[in-house]
Amino acid sequence: PVCLMLFDESDHETLTAILGPLIAERESMKSSELLLEIGEILRTFKFVFRGTGYDEKLVREVEGLEASGSVYICTLCDATRLEAAQNLVFHSITRSHSENLQRYETWRANPYH
Repeated sequence: PVCLMLFDESDHETLTAILGPLIAERESMKSSELLLEIGEILRTFKFVFRGTGYDEKLVREVEGLEASGSVYICTLCDATRLEAAQNLVFHSITRSHSENLQRYETWRANPYH
């Protein structure tokens, strides 16, 4: 499924939409745009699907934590996929920029492999 999350100026999630496209729908979505009106402002979003047929360390470096098959949902939040699935309404950014840099360096260097 595709998970769309929108955040407010305080980095608190304000909307989550889960889309579960079939293969044909996914192919169709690649060339389409999603139009949402948020606070009387029309916003345009494009769908980007990332392949997972790459070396995990390379994918993690280029595309981020989510693309590597991690249990976490993103690089800015400590919520796991399971926690996010149970609470689709409210998430927030829980790490500072310096914490992210430290974690990114660990992920990039991958000292455990």
